[in-house]
Amino acid sequence: MRHTVRTPIGIALGAILALTTVACSDSSSGGSGNQAGSGPQIGIDLPRADSDFWNSYAKYVPQFADEYDVNLMSPTNSQNDVSKLVANVQAMVSQGAKAVVMAPQDTGAIASTLGTLESRKIPVVSVDTRPDKGKVFMVVRADNRAYGQKACEFLGEKLGGKGKVIEFQGSLSSINGRDRSEAFAECMKTKFPEITIFEEPTEWEGAKAAAALQTRLAQHPDIKGVYMQAGGVFLAPTLQVLRSKNLLVPPTDPKHIFIVSNDGIPQEFEAIRKGEIDATVSQPADLYAKWALYYAKAAAEGKTFQAGPTDHDSTIIDIGNGLEDQLAAPLVTKENVDDPALWGNQIGK
Repeated sequence: MRHTVRTPIGIALGAILALTTVACSDSSSGGSGNQAGSGPQIGIDLPRADSDFWNSYAKYVPQFADEYDVNLMSPTNSQNDVSKLVANVQAMVSQGAKAVVMAPQDTGAIASTLGTLESRKIPVVSVDTRPDKGKVFMVVRADNRAYGQKACEFLGEKLGGKGKVIEFQGSLSSINGRDRSEAFAECMKTKFPEITIFEEPTEWEGAKAAAALQTRLAQHPDIKGVYMQAGGVFLAPTLQVLRSKNLLVPPTDPKHIFIVSNDGIPQEFEAIRKGEIDATVSQPADLYAKWALYYAKAAAEGKTFQAGPTDHDSTIIDIGNGLEDQLAAPLVTKENVDDPALWGNQIGK
């Protein structure tokens, strides 16, 4: 994600060794200490602790580390700060990590760090986000353009091709924010040209989304749709604003505002059951953790992969600076929200 402080991240990792001790201690939100599995040590950085989606991902990490017998180092948390991510990675390397799992929220600013890791022959698995530049062994990610496409088609059909929609865009410095925003806009322009879109950049911050919703509803009380690009940070503030304006009503009520989200967290599923929101795209937090750890251990052990179909219902593609395993991400509505196969219905059970 974009940050207000734009210090050069292109400095060598060694120049920030002073931050190593701090980085090592920043292991909040994401499991216990080292898991003494077999093989090379694997380092993992969790990207943030203020998102229900990423907190769910963090809960899956120790589960799959155990399943794959991964020698996992204590997770760190970079708290949506690329400089902390760089420091955390340096700490992992200094402690003997032979592969690193990360989820860089600013996909441009991490390039030089990836270059440093490549020079030291330490493979990187990137989760959910695809670095713009820099070598990665594997990106574990769903097709984010499909998120925007599915959201567009759902809202367009619910609104009958006419009306006004507000879109909470993720950070446009992130490939995910760009993919979702571009696909949503292209789909709306092509399929539903009579729908007006209010694009609201949020940097993945719930407070910015809530403020934008307040302002737009004051200016356009006839808004009938909301696209939230990340339910993990936007759901609670959005529902709070709508509740305060007596707009949190069932789909049968003419005042109902149709909402489609992205993430697939249990809180979204409960909101769908209550009729507070209408749909979400289930981003596979469980599979992100599972395959990230699988590929990281494989990379550290010298294994390689090629583009093509996998044995787990996905496709690996060549992205130029590495490979990407594109996992499935289904649309969830009231018709399938109770499907026990969805990770949002499994976590905590």
